[in-house]
Order: sequence, then C-alpha cells, then structure tokens
Amino acid sequence: MAEAGNNHKHFPVSWEELHRHAKALAWRLSERGPWKGLVAVTRGGLVPAAIIARELEIRLIDTACVASYDHQDQRSARVLKDIVDPGDGEGWLVIDDLVDTGKTFDLLRKRVPKAHFATIYAKPAGRPLVDTFITEVSQDTWIFFPWDVELQFSRPIVELKKSAT
Repeated sequence: MAEAGNNHKHFPVSWEELHRHAKALAWRLSERGPWKGLVAVTRGGLVPAAIIARELEIRLIDTACVASYDHQDQRSARVLKDIVDPGDGEGWLVIDDLVDTGKTFDLLRKRVPKAHFATIYAKPAGRPLVDTFITEVSQDTWIFFPWDVELQFSRPIVELKKSAT
C-alpha cells in the first residue's frame, strides 16, 4: 500500500457506510452458500467478518493473522497465526476489509485454495485474487477506515490539488 500522503486520493469510510457495505457483501455471499465457516483476516477483516457471520448465521469462525503493512508502508506479508485446519478451504469464506496489492490473499490462497475470498474494497492490483467484492477503488486511493481516524478538519479537494502542484 502506498503512503497516505498528499499525492494520493483519500477515501474516508464511516461506520454506517462500512456496515452497509458489509451487509451488501453478505447478500452477495448468501447466494453462494451454505458456508462451513469463516476466516477473518486480522485486523481489518474482523469487523466485516462479524457482520457477515451474523447475517449468514455462520458460527464457526477462525482468524488468519497476517502482517503486511502498517498505517503507511506496504511490506512483504507474513503469517503470525495460521488458519486452524480448514482443509483445502472448500466451503469456507475468507473475509478482509480490503485487497490492495494481493499479497495477503496470495499467501492465504496457497493455504486454502478452494476457499471463497471476499472483501468490501478492491484495488486493481489485488482484484484478481478476490472472488467477491463490493467497491473498486483506484490503486492510489488510501482508504481511511473508521477505526483508524478521529474527527478533524479536512481540507477541500481543490486546496489539496493546489498544494500537490
């Protein structure tokens, strides 16, 4: 993921918007089930996974703990905690908030190749690795999730463009 600097588009997401998009994702996924279980990719996938698990009445939930970037810089993906024996993943959902470069999903697809991978947001570089998503955003867009931000003044887009040139 690129740094969230002035040369990138900012896309803030509210709690209400995230909930609405997670529910929309659940609607799409309900047509493909039933599901054996769900894997939430930590940390960003925890909130959407909880909403989707509720909507689809999935009780068997696991986590895949993968570190691939901090709040500013992308780095190589590494597994901190693996998925607990879902076999080849058939009948399982893998849920994350966003697929960016696809490094995380590439790593997890090798572990559960038959799982269904779903996100709320998808960027072009990672889109081929996700089976179902709700919204595509450009690669240079930095998404600010509600758990990452505090309320503060936001400069108008025109001002941001002027300062970038």
